[in-house]
Amino acid sequence: MTARFTLYSRSWCHLCEDMLAALQRLAPPGQPFAVDVVDVDADPALVARFDELVPVLYGRLDEPELCHYFLDEAAVRSYLERSPRADQAAPV
Repeated sequence: MTARFTLYSRSWCHLCEDMLAALQRLAPPGQPFAVDVVDVDADPALVARFDELVPVLYGRLDEPELCHYFLDEAAVRSYLERSPRADQAAPV
């Protein structure tokens, strides 16, 4: 299983672009991860929830955010360490 992130963002936000670029640089060699970029401006409920907080980065959506405004490398690395990788066999 590939690690997955969700980045709540908006198109004109330079902090959002910076966070996405910094996140992509953290991908371990040979272990890519997926990033779903969600434009908060496309949904009024997301604007109400995140508006001035963007960018907001989540690993699992059922867990607290990893960071907002700026990438927290330690939080992302911790998330990656506890996320199952495709090359790890599932216990039988």
